[in-house]
Amino acid sequence: MTTPDPTDTGTAMQAAAHAWLDTLDRPARAAGTGAAPGPGAQDTERRRWFYTPTDHGGLTLFDQDQVQQQRAMQLVSTGLSAAGYATVATIMGLENVLDRAQGWPVRPARNRFRDPGMYYLRVFGDPGPTGAWGWRFGGHHVSLNNLVVDGRVVATTPCFLGANPASTPLLGGGVLRPLGAAEDLAGEIVRGMPAEILEAATLSETAPPDLVTANRPVVTPGDRPLPPSAIRRDPAPGAEPVAGTEDVALAASPSGVPASAFDDRARDLLRRLLSAYLDRAPVGIAPSARYEDDAALDEVHLAWAGSTEPGRPHYYRLQGPRLLLEWDNTQGGADHAHSVWRDPESDLGLDVLGEHLAQDHRTDER
Repeated sequence: MTTPDPTDTGTAMQAAAHAWLDTLDRPARAAGTGAAPGPGAQDTERRRWFYTPTDHGGLTLFDQDQVQQQRAMQLVSTGLSAAGYATVATIMGLENVLDRAQGWPVRPARNRFRDPGMYYLRVFGDPGPTGAWGWRFGGHHVSLNNLVVDGRVVATTPCFLGANPASTPLLGGGVLRPLGAAEDLAGEIVRGMPAEILEAATLSETAPPDLVTANRPVVTPGDRPLPPSAIRRDPAPGAEPVAGTEDVALAASPSGVPASAFDDRARDLLRRLLSAYLDRAPVGIAPSARYEDDAALDEVHLAWAGSTEPGRPHYYRLQGPRLLLEWDNTQGGADHAHSVWRDPESDLGLDVLGEHLAQDHRTDER
């Protein structure tokens, strides 16, 4: 079986982006588009990303008709696997569940605060087979960021998915847990660790209140969780970190214990855990196959904070070369989960974009 090439996905994204843009009138198109990825201030808007219920920038689903909404979701689907798309659609639907659970809250600027229509789509640049363009889709608990260069998908991170509630009862005793695998697999690993390995993996007995890297556009050693007010507004950089989170600060070298210290069962669980994040992306884009190689898996470190008891507040991260995965379930009585997949070297495609722009500059000089 031939593995799809990233160019195939880039072509699908291009077609879907044009199909959506072609339905928009001038005001809607102005809201739904942004400057092409480029140097300096030109790229500031594309590098903004959020996972809170705030203005993510772009055209909301609420402000689109049914055809436009469908085409918007077709574009979103091109950046996700089938399972990834189903998970995103489920998370968006949880806004209705959360609305009821919180007593139908309103805010001064929004009559409906928990709103499955408040998801924003924006296309940056002109989708085409050459040059750089990208798109961003985000709203409460979803942030998808994609960059395409010369027809090839070169970046799909940061990729954030959350769930509130993390667990919802269904009829007949069923339970809806959109991110349950990312929680359960990690829990199985740590609860099966020998005491000395668990001790080495544990950063703190207390879990941080949110993701350590928050919504920063660039991952930097020393990052610590930010207060909610900083995550909801611009700019997140420069905000004072949450007090008492020094033990979980991001370090230049991976914290915790490497997979080389795991037994075979834990290594199998770790591969499945990695796929719960990396297989959000389409086949041919997702890098999960990389970890079929034992040497690559050995470089992945797992760090834990908080309780290892199911249903109690906890945090973990997986870190290795070009890999940072974070999970936090501490809010709402450990029923409010956040998870993110990041590539510290190429979030938002900044390294590839820089090389592309430099190559264009060299070409212009000839």
